[in-house]
Amino acid sequence: MSIIFHALMTKIIALIAISMSVYHLYTGYFGVPEALLHRSTHLLFTLVLIFSLFPLSQKEWGKRSRWIDGILVLLTLVSIGHLFVNYEYVITRYPYVHPLTRSDIIFGVLVTLLLIEACRRVIGPALPITAGVFLLYAYIGPYFPGLLRHTGFTTEAIVDQLYMATEGIFGIPLGVSATYVILFIIFGTFLEKSGTGQLFMDFASAITGWTRGGPGKISCISSALFGTISGSAVANVMVDGWLTIPLMKRTGFKPPFACAVEAAASTGGQIMPPVMGAAAFVMAEFLGVPYITICLHAMIPAVLYYFALFMSIHFEAGRMGLKGLPKEELPRIKQVLVTRGHMFIPLGVIVYMMSAGYTPMYACIYSTVTVVILSFLRKETRMGFRSILRALEEGAKNTLGVASACACAGIVIGVINLTGLGLKFTSLVLFVAGESLIPALILTMLAGVILGMGMPTTPAYIVQAALLIPALIKLGVMKIAAHMFVFYFSTISAITPPVAMAVYAASGIGGAKLWPTGIWAMRVAATGFIVPFMFVYGTSLLFVGSAFDIITSGLSASFGVIALAAGMMGWFVKELKPWERIVLVAAALLLINPGLLTDGIGYFLFAFIFFKQRYWGRSN
Repeated sequence: MSIIFHALMTKIIALIAISMSVYHLYTGYFGVPEALLHRSTHLLFTLVLIFSLFPLSQKEWGKRSRWIDGILVLLTLVSIGHLFVNYEYVITRYPYVHPLTRSDIIFGVLVTLLLIEACRRVIGPALPITAGVFLLYAYIGPYFPGLLRHTGFTTEAIVDQLYMATEGIFGIPLGVSATYVILFIIFGTFLEKSGTGQLFMDFASAITGWTRGGPGKISCISSALFGTISGSAVANVMVDGWLTIPLMKRTGFKPPFACAVEAAASTGGQIMPPVMGAAAFVMAEFLGVPYITICLHAMIPAVLYYFALFMSIHFEAGRMGLKGLPKEELPRIKQVLVTRGHMFIPLGVIVYMMSAGYTPMYACIYSTVTVVILSFLRKETRMGFRSILRALEEGAKNTLGVASACACAGIVIGVINLTGLGLKFTSLVLFVAGESLIPALILTMLAGVILGMGMPTTPAYIVQAALLIPALIKLGVMKIAAHMFVFYFSTISAITPPVAMAVYAASGIGGAKLWPTGIWAMRVAATGFIVPFMFVYGTSLLFVGSAFDIITSGLSASFGVIALAAGMMGWFVKELKPWERIVLVAAALLLINPGLLTDGIGYFLFAFIFFKQRYWGRSN
């Protein structure tokens, strides 16, 4: 009887997940309902699936029936259903003017607590604890000193902000998840089910596997390609790492380096267009610009990141005297393109449609349909009816972490707006920075890395967007540069120990220790720590400025990342002496920083070390 019940519940959960995907595909094509209705529906699906799939604790995983989760599902249906039943009343009342009913307050508190618990189950305790701290601040603010003091708020006022309007839980972050992110996740899941992930791996293997350090370069290129459809560092590691890390170890790379390369390559997927991490969609909404514009701004830094990683692998392989894989073990590029090459087309479709002015929803839906149609061209990629249902199911399930994080971040944003903490924090940052940009940037970088250690990129970015970005803008930083700066450091926290999720995942596959892997990851991804400072001061790296400035800045930055990779790895034409490494790192910083004078000096230093190693230092 228990087995039958478990099988029935599995099918019901799958049906709910498929319904969630179908609902969002339908509304994406025919039009999204009013904000509160659409976002509450999205959250309802999310919470029901989380309480059905994720147990209260690790001890509960093996149990076929968990009665407490059934109660939480019922409470979710009732508390969010309250908004549906009383929808006309909710949208016609004046917030903070009309008093709330007792049921409004009870259900508002329930939704908040249910959301915090659901978020804890999916992404861990850091973000729920952060939300709890901000909620506590709303109550005890009168007891804080100086700038942080406020008059204090009642439960009714907090519920009005978080539950009864689109300023808190149902705010912009959850709206982005419900409108854009889930469609792109579904698109990525369809590509994965059609075998496009295997296409990326085979393509990278065919073009670089035979070169020096080939398996490392396979990881770099395949993760960059997979990142165009994923936007999740850990997901990229789990897809690519099982093949690339053992290959790198087999050809001579040490386990910490092999795991670091995979972690760093997978982390870059969040900054790689056309499908970046969920935070990029939130950024587009905050800035009020099309998502394709965010992709354009992100293009040069993303290419520089992966180019630096590629060169780091090349130089480390040279230092260790490693070779590539035998050509007979690698797929042939012609065969790869004949068998699966047509699955590159959906990526082209999504880029073309967004560039042509179609909404991201339309572009994503049409590209998803393109995946299904094109999959029938070859047996290896064909998607049957069951594969399509499975993709719809997994697409919804893959959204749960992002959706719960966005909703929980909405609690933080709601409290910040209610208490005026954002303006107070801006004043505090300006006071600490002393009207100087560098201290403010360093403070923002540290905040991004620390927040990103404990929570996903999206909520880490959202919290900083409310607290730190206004201060950077007041100090003269262009809006897009300020947002991209925060976005990059929230992203790169996935490889900064002690809490580095991408490093954890890669180390688990490769059997390497955390700290050596994390330090190697920071070395091979060093460009990711430098470029954000550079595009704050020279926005040409963000495709802002004249064509001449953009081209020259991109070219000099490319030489800069070569110099930086060589300096970090200790190998250029041959092994570098300590002083040569210092000179190359200096050249890198000068070349990555836009400007004719800095470029000129950087090129000179770069050429000096190259010719010294290539021609003048043969006897050394």
